[in-house]
Amino acid sequence: MTAELVRGQNHPLSESRVEIRVSAGTPVLALVSTGDDEGRLAGPASLAHPGARALPGLEVPDTVAGGHRFTVDLDAVGEAVHRLRVLLVLPPGGPARFGAVPASYVAVAEPQGAELAGYTLTGLESETAVVALELYRRQGAWKVRAVGQGYAGGLSALLADAGLPAPAAAELAATATGLVASGDITLAVMPAGPAPTVPRGLRAPLDAPPPTTTPQAPEPPDPIPVSDVPLATGAGSAGDTAGGPPTISYAHPRRRRTSTEAPEPAPRAAEPDEPGRPPRPVAGDASGWSMDERLYNQVWGMFEDMARTVAAYRSAVEFADSRMDRELDEALSDPRHRLGGSGDGARATARARREELVAQARAVLDRDLAQLVAESEVVEPALPAAYARWDNPVWHAPGTPQENPLALRLGDLSLPERPELRIPMLMRVPLERGLWIDNGRTGSESAMAMDTDRLRRAAMDMAVAHAVRLLAVHPGDKYSVHVIDAAGAGAASLAPLVRAGVLAAPPASGATGVTQTLARLTRRVDLVQMALRAGAPEDLPPDVDTAEQLLIVHDFPHGFDDRSVTQLRYLADEGPAVGVHLLMVADRDEASAYGPLLDPLWRSLMRLSPVPDNHLADPWVHHAWTFTPDLPPQGSQVLDQALNRISEARRSTRP
Repeated sequence: MTAELVRGQNHPLSESRVEIRVSAGTPVLALVSTGDDEGRLAGPASLAHPGARALPGLEVPDTVAGGHRFTVDLDAVGEAVHRLRVLLVLPPGGPARFGAVPASYVAVAEPQGAELAGYTLTGLESETAVVALELYRRQGAWKVRAVGQGYAGGLSALLADAGLPAPAAAELAATATGLVASGDITLAVMPAGPAPTVPRGLRAPLDAPPPTTTPQAPEPPDPIPVSDVPLATGAGSAGDTAGGPPTISYAHPRRRRTSTEAPEPAPRAAEPDEPGRPPRPVAGDASGWSMDERLYNQVWGMFEDMARTVAAYRSAVEFADSRMDRELDEALSDPRHRLGGSGDGARATARARREELVAQARAVLDRDLAQLVAESEVVEPALPAAYARWDNPVWHAPGTPQENPLALRLGDLSLPERPELRIPMLMRVPLERGLWIDNGRTGSESAMAMDTDRLRRAAMDMAVAHAVRLLAVHPGDKYSVHVIDAAGAGAASLAPLVRAGVLAAPPASGATGVTQTLARLTRRVDLVQMALRAGAPEDLPPDVDTAEQLLIVHDFPHGFDDRSVTQLRYLADEGPAVGVHLLMVADRDEASAYGPLLDPLWRSLMRLSPVPDNHLADPWVHHAWTFTPDLPPQGSQVLDQALNRISEARRSTRP
């Protein structure tokens, strides 16, 4: 039985040798790109097109037609290939956009056999190139995912989004499509008659409304921060986004691999317990140069899988609801159903069909979420301290880190379909974007229901926990923490840091302390910038601390004048590039006296909440995820134990 997919849904492949079948409403080019685990192309040779048809394990058609068939051998594509994407492109001389032709249908099938999964590309408008399907490697097995990502800019925009530089993307696109314009490939003429038949299954009939998911946004180019979308701060605020919750991204545009050595091989997934069942999850089964990077990529993959499988379920429910409404309208508009009990029967039939469709969609969702739960149960205990929850036993292990971490856990993300399944929210380090812990009561319903003093204490405790984690996962002399607490209101939360002696200086208080701390860090930013521009980063004055710097600002804007506010904005904008990072604990409403002057500051920071709040969105389908902070368990000594190890490590490194 063919699995009819909707945008974002995936389906396991039971065969390693599969056939791609394309049935389009107009002649199209069928291409295939190969990419790494993030789908990025290694270069122009990663695209199979009519001018260069063959890649290891596959060969694309050399014709432009409404129907295509070609075989892919997944065992032969190479270990470096983790994703194969099937691309459909409108050739020169054909229709101007996919929205003007009948919907195309793409399927993965057994060679010369039954279809395994199919996808109808609905909802396209001005696009001239589209990523229809992708075959991707996950836990040692292959799956197919319905993508349906279209590009109005054509094949060149698609290739640029996949990682090729713009000039190379434009040149490759011209080569692939230019064969048609030059006459080397003949543009087929579609025969008169009805459009190709497309299966109308549970998930994506031709008359279904387009999915509500948002196309995946391209990764921001260097040196734009990790996410250049402002973080929502509550209804009506200047930082709100018009298009729904803001996106978060795990991408680190400034981090580039420099090693020329081959990556460490990922462990193979265990064999399934029973035929036809997915393999048992294995921690660290993603690609990467180290176990930490493999675990990071695995968490990223779990995040994406959960986003897309929930998107498929919600889209299926929406379609079932719209279909029921349409059938009810038809039943009520038929005069024959207005008398007797036939109208009640028609309504009951429509509702029963809706429940059947939703039940089938829920069964698929439960299957996928059960696999993610099993994977989470394996991955969580294997995470290093930088990624682990505070209740993970790894925090009680002796020893100090020898190198900087890859990423940092800020909390957990969950969706209402399975709230107990929490995906770690990891942020790359060095922090390319400052953090803002919102201690105001207007940010979320949970905050409004909480006592003001408790909320402010929880926000400062969260900031201290982040500071301790940063210090604990870096080598002893590689991170320095500064604190501005102008009114001294955060003294209780800061007490563990002060007792352990791990701060670069005592917490700054009063207007004088604010001025001195900001001046010292601003000077460091200026000097490092000048040294880098001069090409002599080693020629810094001896009093400049070259370690990464974190500035915690509590109860902003208390104690700040106009000059201090300008310096703080300067640190937020220029500091991350030279190792000075900002962590604000503040209520935006209290800074409203400065008006729109501070709007760029709030937008440049990633807003977090000390209580559960659904203000973050994923970069694929823009679900509103509930963020839950990760704090040490009440009564636990894990924070003090970590601080003791930090203090001991620092004493041992001092001359």
